[in-house]
Amino acid sequence: MTEWRFPAILAAMLNKLTEELAVCGYNAAAALAEYHPEKINRLFLREDRLRQFAKLCKNLAERKRPYKLCEDAELERICKSSHHQGVVIMIEEPVVAWAVPEDIDVWAQGKTGLVLHSVGNDHNLGAMVRSAAFFDAHFVVISNADTEARLTTSAYRVAEGGMEHVCFRRVKSTVNFLKALSKQVITVGTDTRARLRIRDLRAIIHEKAPVLRAEKPGVAIVVGNEESGLPPEVQEHCAAIVRIPGIGNIESLNVAQAATIFLHELYEL
Repeated sequence: MTEWRFPAILAAMLNKLTEELAVCGYNAAAALAEYHPEKINRLFLREDRLRQFAKLCKNLAERKRPYKLCEDAELERICKSSHHQGVVIMIEEPVVAWAVPEDIDVWAQGKTGLVLHSVGNDHNLGAMVRSAAFFDAHFVVISNADTEARLTTSAYRVAEGGMEHVCFRRVKSTVNFLKALSKQVITVGTDTRARLRIRDLRAIIHEKAPVLRAEKPGVAIVVGNEESGLPPEVQEHCAAIVRIPGIGNIESLNVAQAATIFLHELYEL
């Protein structure tokens, strides 16, 4: 096992210089180790986690990549979070590929996913990715203009391993992307003032599927900012606008909660 002699705060500084991202939290780290160990550059872990990550330690040793046993304080300094749960993995800073026509071709074959327009922050993103993975959604599209909803340490931790099961893409303009997407995939926008309800999803898909000439069409749920929702120019390029009904004590759900309910509804169809 490789031992490092420099302080952990220096390691955190080096993370920025080497353009690395810290993935912390047991479920996030375990999923990364199981599905994409080749992405891992370095491993920091508490001694009580050594048995659970023994296979990864062996993999790193074979690849001549280091790992180190650490106390909680050092792990917290490395990932800048107290929610590390005894393990921190360093990977290359994720680069989300641009969405291309070939992606839409794949999603049109019965895949479901989310298109996010200014969802606001990385915690919401992580929560939605967790739900997407749980309900077998295939893709998540983020706008390049949204500077807050990014694949950060917090997003990975909140996703609880979901990042390893979802295809991420980014677009410059949500409107322009929806113009192309809606030609092959049923796009359903969300709005608290919509006439249609979430229970109408089955009828919407049944109605739109023949137009797309698909026995089982792809479906994208388009969600927006919690405060402002989806702007009119985005709604214009959705096949339908749907709401989740409530009694009105609170104006709306958290965007991640709303996305979860829609994904569950799609999963049950």
